[in-house]
Amino acid sequence: MDVVSDAISAVRVGSPSSDRLSVDGDWHVRLPPYEGAGFHVVLRGSCRLLRDGDGAPVTLGPGDVVLLPHGSGHALMSAGDGCEVELLCGKYRLDRSRTHPLMAELPQVVHLPHRVGEHPELRAAIDLLARELDEQRPGGGLALPSLLDLLLVYLVRAWTSRAHTGAWPAVLSDPVTTAALRALHADPAAPWTAEGLAAAAGVSRATLARRFTALVGRPPMAYLTWWRLTLAAARLRASDVPLATVARETGYGSPYALSHAFSREFGLTPGRYRALAAPPLPDARSGSAPDARFRDVPSAPAPPVTSPSSG
Repeated sequence: MDVVSDAISAVRVGSPSSDRLSVDGDWHVRLPPYEGAGFHVVLRGSCRLLRDGDGAPVTLGPGDVVLLPHGSGHALMSAGDGCEVELLCGKYRLDRSRTHPLMAELPQVVHLPHRVGEHPELRAAIDLLARELDEQRPGGGLALPSLLDLLLVYLVRAWTSRAHTGAWPAVLSDPVTTAALRALHADPAAPWTAEGLAAAAGVSRATLARRFTALVGRPPMAYLTWWRLTLAAARLRASDVPLATVARETGYGSPYALSHAFSREFGLTPGRYRALAAPPLPDARSGSAPDARFRDVPSAPAPPVTSPSSG
């Protein structure tokens, strides 16, 4: 997959949820912090959003989209005109223990004002979502979650295309670094070398090392190691496949090689990591498991985010 797809896939868990709401008059609702990401789409009317701790509310007009990628607590309120407001609201469940630095760099609030001609794919996804929620047609049980996943992709893509600051928008606009990242993410288990990766990017080894390190914050091969171990952790947490299979899928020649690298990065063996990540037994009284499934599982350090430099 590509970098944006992998960055989202690395944190997405469970199924998203959404609802279409209509309110009018003088109204106010507060949404507490959430272990995931929330979004709101204004289908009709206008309202205001105020994030916890912020001083000035964000005014949202018809067609505006707002994503709260870090689950910030916030309030939605009327714009003071008493007119009816229609909103499409939803949540994504995210496991932040293995957040890719691209997702970590997203601001607390991503506001995409509606402008004619901008982000046509995003607008099309919003229209389809509204129709699915309105009509509840056959197959909606599959269509709706897929459209919500698509909406998240388009929101992140729109941010990377319009952000004027930050390391990762600069990374994704640099053809050399993007070519190297695309190659690594397309086949992380390949026997990559610095020379082979530079050839895939169409530049010399020295040029790739300089540009990649300046933008991403660490050398290409160091990033590859981090990403392989992030994938290994995700595989361990999500399945019971043998360690040899995980090692093969993530580019390690043997379970021993993976275990050595994994222990150095996470501070515990893959087996112990998997045991800590196992779902807790259901509560005997409620029949449900607590939400804090990943609370005690250590996470791999994310690559540092650096200010983009020229080169």
